[in-house]
Amino acid sequence: MNRSYLGEFEEIILLAVAVMDGRAYGVAVMHEIMEQSGRVARLNQVHSALQRLEEKGMVRSALGEPTAERGGKRKKLFTVTAYGQRTLREIQEVRTSFWDRLVNPFKLSISE
Repeated sequence: MNRSYLGEFEEIILLAVAVMDGRAYGVAVMHEIMEQSGRVARLNQVHSALQRLEEKGMVRSALGEPTAERGGKRKKLFTVTAYGQRTLREIQEVRTSFWDRLVNPFKLSISE
């Protein structure tokens, strides 16, 4: 596997951008992460991670059209590149391989 390794937060950001399919911008990604994971994410953390992912070539950005709700300001929209998609698939394969090899899957014990 010859790829850049991602930390957990970058992986979550990359997944959120992929799920949002062309509608991903800082605030929306932050809300998506909080809604899906229950994890608190600050906007500056999201912007930093998006910038790192863009530097690695896993996402690209483009300015969207001006919107009334932002006073005519344009949003910086992010999309996942082919390299980012390939990286997500590789991460999924590694995780699935480990889960499939788990001999005794975690079970909740009611007796505790």
